[in-house]
Amino acid sequence: MAKKSIIAREKKRERMVAKYAELRKKLKEEGDWDALDKLPRNGSAVRLHNRCGLTGRPKGYMRDFGISRVAFRKMALAGKIPGVTKASW
Repeated sequence: MAKKSIIAREKKRERMVAKYAELRKKLKEEGDWDALDKLPRNGSAVRLHNRCGLTGRPKGYMRDFGISRVAFRKMALAGKIPGVTKASW
């Protein structure tokens, strides 16, 4: 499990990206780079990092499910993810 402060920081970044998305888009279209520089850095979408929705783990993230590979495997073996079965051949 990731530290609560790291998870909270990422949530804060997500809120800032949502808040400044439209303004950033408008400034980019106008080419006003000076005004864009004055906006907060955490308002940029490239500063976001995908994290597991259950544990906050930053690595091994599976986009389709929004969780890490470890949490995915645990849930799949427990039968909590519909349509997912263990491969055997």
